[in-house]
Amino acid sequence: MTSILDIIQVIISVLLIPVILLQQRGGGLGAAFGGDGGAYRTRRGIERGVFIASVVLAVLFFITAILNILLR
Repeated sequence: MTSILDIIQVIISVLLIPVILLQQRGGGLGAAFGGDGGAYRTRRGIERGVFIASVVLAVLFFITAILNILLR
């Protein structure tokens, strides 16, 4: 059972890495050089989907990590 959880956790982590890297950076140094000045805006379209996917994958990763600890 734990080997299946290990495989699932690796798959989730491999999926989580590009989803996090695909998220658009809103602030940071871009605002200092004339970029978007931190005004509030809503997520739309693909940006919202990537955000929701990252949250879901992070929660699944956390759950599989806890299950992995409890079942060993």
